[in-house]
Amino acid sequence: MPSQVSATATLQCTFGAAPSTLMVLPKNRVLAEGPPAANIMDHIPMLNILPFGMCQSPANPMVAAATAAAMGVLTPMPCIPATSSPWIPGAPTVLLGGMPTLDNVSKCMCNWGGVISINMPATTKTMVP
Repeated sequence: MPSQVSATATLQCTFGAAPSTLMVLPKNRVLAEGPPAANIMDHIPMLNILPFGMCQSPANPMVAAATAAAMGVLTPMPCIPATSSPWIPGAPTVLLGGMPTLDNVSKCMCNWGGVISINMPATTKTMVP
């Protein structure tokens, strides 16, 4: 079952070497179990989405250049997220700041081919019947 995502959620990129953290500014003035709640527009590189250690995507120009210099041996380079589009699909029935809220099943695409997913949404309360 999807969960609301908030600041300090743990993220992972398919081409990244390490997990990262989602940073959410309190601009929407809504908290989720303490930290600010996220919506699909919290996708800005280096503001909301921090680096994932080393990038291994051959589509990344820095990785491609380093790989070419190493005679074709894949050479990872430092990650600089390139997320120009919002998270998809979000929770379209729950709006936060006029946009769908971010849930833990949403994905964000990096321009270099990586798919960023949410490993831990930073919200843990569950409803017990």
